[in-house]
Amino acid sequence: MTEKNKYIIKNFPSSRQATIDVGYIGLRKHHVKALIELDVTRARELIKNYRNQKGEEISFTAWILKCISQAIVENRSVHAIRKGKSKLIIFDDLDISIVVEKEVKGEKVPLPVVIRKVNEKSLRDIHSEIKSAKEQKLIDEKDYVLGENQYKWAMKFYVSLPQCLRLIIWKFILKNPFLIKKMAGTVVVTSVGMIGNVKGWVIPVSFLPACFALGSIVKKPGVFKERIEVREYLQMTILIDHDVIDGAPAARFVTHLTDLIESGHGL
Repeated sequence: MTEKNKYIIKNFPSSRQATIDVGYIGLRKHHVKALIELDVTRARELIKNYRNQKGEEISFTAWILKCISQAIVENRSVHAIRKGKSKLIIFDDLDISIVVEKEVKGEKVPLPVVIRKVNEKSLRDIHSEIKSAKEQKLIDEKDYVLGENQYKWAMKFYVSLPQCLRLIIWKFILKNPFLIKKMAGTVVVTSVGMIGNVKGWVIPVSFLPACFALGSIVKKPGVFKERIEVREYLQMTILIDHDVIDGAPAARFVTHLTDLIESGHGL
């Protein structure tokens, strides 16, 4: 006699269907990857001072979005999207998609929200939009898109289809840069460090031209002004579409973004 296996059966979240498709499509993109460490000691001090002096709450993630938007505004080709074989669409406005984890029926579900025109918004406005998305009430797991009710009916229909039909829809979407921007923005930022203490780099998957994955902030010895001292470092992974931008301009973009972050831009 053998003891019967003990197990539970639970429903597969419908919201994961879109995640599966994004993973499938993202792996077919020609992204170049950069794994970098950023000294954010000064920025963290400035954010703390900002909160104390102005009495306003601003998040580190909101500030990172502002730095990314500034760097891309100065090198817009980073978020360019191909249209056909011979054209690139380079948008003036920068829409950034971020992932917010929500609890639905006792389960943690990552859901997207798109912050529109980040390049025109203040740090306070960006923080408020992220906060509103986190506080948005969900009825059930079929509320897949935060902040934009007009897409809910389409998402409910989409996840009800088999993957072969969902991928046909994606093939149509990916041919239209304007539709991509409308649905998901042109840049995605995911912050694993907000959820847990991940000491290392996260390699994300995305179909957008630029993707930024934020790990944890860790303390360790570093060289600052010719001295060795304990500094705070953010581990960041950057994906850039090699089909639309070469290595040299991509490297210059990463260097400029590093300078903005490490100098505490805008704080």
